[in-house]
Amino acid sequence: MLIKMKIAKNFIGKNQQVFIIAEAGVNHNGKLALAKKLVDAAKKAGADAVKFQTFKAENLVIKNVKITNYQKRNLGKNETQLAMLEKLELQYGDFVKLKKYCDKKKIIFLSAPHSPDAIDFLEPLVPAFKVGSGDLTNLPFLEKIAQKKKPIILSTGMATLKEVKEAVRVIKRKGNKRIILLHCTTNYPCPLPEVNLRSMLTLKKEFNLPVGYSDHTQGNIVPMMAALIGASVIEKHFTLDKNLPGPDHKASLDPAEFKEMVKVIRIAQTVLGSGSKKPTKSEEEIKKVIRKSIVASRDINKGEKISESMLSIKRPGTGIEPKYFNKIIDRKARQNIKKDELISWKKI
Repeated sequence: MLIKMKIAKNFIGKNQQVFIIAEAGVNHNGKLALAKKLVDAAKKAGADAVKFQTFKAENLVIKNVKITNYQKRNLGKNETQLAMLEKLELQYGDFVKLKKYCDKKKIIFLSAPHSPDAIDFLEPLVPAFKVGSGDLTNLPFLEKIAQKKKPIILSTGMATLKEVKEAVRVIKRKGNKRIILLHCTTNYPCPLPEVNLRSMLTLKKEFNLPVGYSDHTQGNIVPMMAALIGASVIEKHFTLDKNLPGPDHKASLDPAEFKEMVKVIRIAQTVLGSGSKKPTKSEEEIKKVIRKSIVASRDINKGEKISESMLSIKRPGTGIEPKYFNKIIDRKARQNIKKDELISWKKI
């Protein structure tokens, strides 16, 4: 049975509304005021949650490690990861302020910790932990998060199925089964041939856990497609301005694009429905008109034996269904039946 769980008041899983995370990430560029504007934009766009990243650069990376090619491309320069991340830090106290601001705006506050001390700091602030793809193989880190007994949204970028299995096993071994697996490709922006959305379905089949998709493609088509094929969670980077300096702005949606994505995902889920094959309430009325019934093809006199030539099948569908056609033949009319009159069981 597929596990259902809650993040704050939102149920996650089969037949539940897609949980949409606006990934603000580090697109605040280290400024609390900009972070609050991102919260405002996420709320206005219809996101369920807005997510940041909690770290101290010196605890995250050693000195002199170069940035990735995509970061170099998006920044337009080459520098160390430490130098880049120091400019993207928020103080821990800023996250307390952001949590209060999110509560005021009635949007869920989330943040991905990047160090053990960040896990402890975020515990009272978040209803669930988001784990970035870079920590999927950081098993001691996963053990510590699992012990907090909160839902874990686990991104699986760069991972093999074997590595995902190991991560899930470590989390469950600590008594935490509330895991949501997000398929993603760790490249910013992600080329469409590298998306491999079917991997999300593989995760769902393999682990019988809620699954979703963390998107790094340009535009909003791919997350919409993920929602259509069964994503319970969609995470998408967003920014106030794609031209702002920083490594992730160019692979993010602006507020108008994010709002459109949310709108289409909500429509898509409405269209998908529950999966139960039965007439809708409106169809119950329409089928009375559109379906057909057995009618008299000529006047039939009382006592007359009914033959096939006396019957026809026409609209509406409020009489005897055509599947009973052969059961009416050779019966006798109990009363006069006029041409084009619906045959009913009480008349024969």
